[in-house]
Amino acid sequence: MRADVVYPLSLLAARRPRYPTLGFLLLVHLLAVSATAQTTAGPPPPSQDREFQKLDVLATALRNRNVRDYTITTPSGIDQGTYVEIGGIQQWITIRGEDRRNPGLLFVHGGPGDATNPWSYAVFRPWLKAFTVVQWDQRGAGRTLGINGKPPGGTLTIARMTEDGLEVAEYVRKTLQKDKVILVGHSWGSILGVLMVKARPDLFYAYVGTGQVVDSARNYALAYDELVKKAEALRDHRAIMELKDVGPPPYSDGRGYAVQRKWSNLFQGADVFLASMIGLAMSAPGNKLKDLNDWVDGQDVSGQALVPQMNALDAKTVGGDFAVPVFVFQGTEDFTTPTRLAREFVSSITAPRKDFVPIDGGGHFAVFMKSDVFLKELVRRVRAFATVP
Repeated sequence: MRADVVYPLSLLAARRPRYPTLGFLLLVHLLAVSATAQTTAGPPPPSQDREFQKLDVLATALRNRNVRDYTITTPSGIDQGTYVEIGGIQQWITIRGEDRRNPGLLFVHGGPGDATNPWSYAVFRPWLKAFTVVQWDQRGAGRTLGINGKPPGGTLTIARMTEDGLEVAEYVRKTLQKDKVILVGHSWGSILGVLMVKARPDLFYAYVGTGQVVDSARNYALAYDELVKKAEALRDHRAIMELKDVGPPPYSDGRGYAVQRKWSNLFQGADVFLASMIGLAMSAPGNKLKDLNDWVDGQDVSGQALVPQMNALDAKTVGGDFAVPVFVFQGTEDFTTPTRLAREFVSSITAPRKDFVPIDGGGHFAVFMKSDVFLKELVRRVRAFATVP
């Protein structure tokens, strides 16, 4: 993944959107309407204002319903969202589960900057019976960005964010009174996750990667080849034409990468899921329009600073020796972080225990699109590491 590409693991890059879906465009439109209403000298047209108010009434009703439906009511449960001082700044952390005695699971979101807190409350709700799920809006993302503003130059680095993640893990251990936690890292979060468990294996029972980032230098070239093979197998003439028109990477501008992203999302069935994120975020308990703005802005801010750093990582930094059990749950057809590379990663590393677990039909977003299957595998393969005395 080269530094001049469309932000490969971010929801939004200012000049080159990763997910050009109808839902994405709707979100951009809504945010633009809101920004216009707040920043222009004159008021918005009355008709526009009325329509926006009607939408806000609907969103408020859905939020109220979701507060009722997703509240944790068990006596030993926890449902906490708070700012915690991490790395010298206030960072947003949520902790939710039906029983504090369950293992703690720290989910490290992708992007960079694609905080999952704004919309994943529904996806992770079934997990809360088996795990206490912790989500963290990383430096430069989501509500952490919202309260602190854009990070000063030089502070949004992989090294600094790895340290942040370790502080979060320490906070979770103390809050839940656990010796260790399970770490799940998705996409960009799989880079932080690997670096965290390598730096402090004493904090973690196990590592689970999904949408696992392995080798930036090979990623897009291999993904392109697999997309062409898939298009030919489906006899999708439009996909074949567009992919062969741009040719294999590297590209001199963002067009080629945008074509790859378009067809990877369509072939993975991710276009519907990505659009649904917007509705979930708009109706999330406790969310305000500012939270949606911060969610989108964070992906631009984080992508600008972190994607070049990702592209410069040596593949050896991600692989090698691990002192904790390592699992990779990967969609069988991941055209964003190719499944083949993730399988090679598991084969190449050393760890006390390691497994590659294919998830049919999940693609790059298997953890969300096949969350029931993902949960079943977590319980079957990983949970026991956190429950053995």
